[in-house]
Amino acid sequence: MSRAPTKILLQTTIIPTKDDWSIARFSQLAELLASEVNDNGEPLYEVTARDRDPLDAPDAVLSMLDASDFDQLWLFAVDSGRGLTSWDCEAISRFRQGGGGLMVTRDHMDLGSSICTLGGVGAAHFFHSRNPHPDPAMHRRDDPYTRKISWPNFHSGANGDYQTIDPVLPVHPVLSDPGSPTGAIRHLPAHPHEGGVRAPEGSDARVIATGHSIATGRTFNIAVAFAAGWEGGRAIAQSTFHHFADYNWDVRAGCPSFVTEAPGDGLIRDSQAMADTRRYVLNLAGWLGARS
Repeated sequence: MSRAPTKILLQTTIIPTKDDWSIARFSQLAELLASEVNDNGEPLYEVTARDRDPLDAPDAVLSMLDASDFDQLWLFAVDSGRGLTSWDCEAISRFRQGGGGLMVTRDHMDLGSSICTLGGVGAAHFFHSRNPHPDPAMHRRDDPYTRKISWPNFHSGANGDYQTIDPVLPVHPVLSDPGSPTGAIRHLPAHPHEGGVRAPEGSDARVIATGHSIATGRTFNIAVAFAAGWEGGRAIAQSTFHHFADYNWDVRAGCPSFVTEAPGDGLIRDSQAMADTRRYVLNLAGWLGARS
């Protein structure tokens, strides 16, 4: 018997803006998810991709997410700190409490800090001014080149290149790759200044992947996974939305004018790194699953 496709909402925290990280710059992600089919050729995922409504009112979709029929929310927090209203955050929190799956990602410093009040998952993200890491040793610059950006800003490589990641044992299903010599995904897109994530104390969460700064050699967390349980549905806190952006998968897609760092082309040249990236996305969608 056919099963209805899992409904995924890909959502940014800014209004449609051509010269910014609006949802149009995540088109390859949307296409990849929408193209997946089961053995009968039926779509596995029904994908909706949108930016938020103007901030003078709660977002029409996010503020009612718990009452929607979406199974997963992939939230790209690309705002400067005001991208979500309190109504939006409360509804997203209720959505997860009701069994919905979340992937919540942001970027360096305070970019995306409107997610701090999301139930459970918000606490996994630490920023410069809001919810800073409790260890003062983490309050120091990692990327030494783009001086206008301060911590957290872990330098995993140039946009368009890839980084080698370290799965934390036991290997989480999101990182599984039976075809890999290690049994796990080994590469993800790089970014010059990734944000910070950690497993909040008292939560059923753990770090599942780490990376290494090419500037300082420091180890930093890439993804934190929350198991389904008393807090709600499954969730992932991701260090940067650049792991999913068109520009980071293929720099020929272009970027906003304020991006000034010299790009690379590693993902264009290395088919295995791109295959790892695509597998990571599909593993993530499969693991988050249908709304329970």
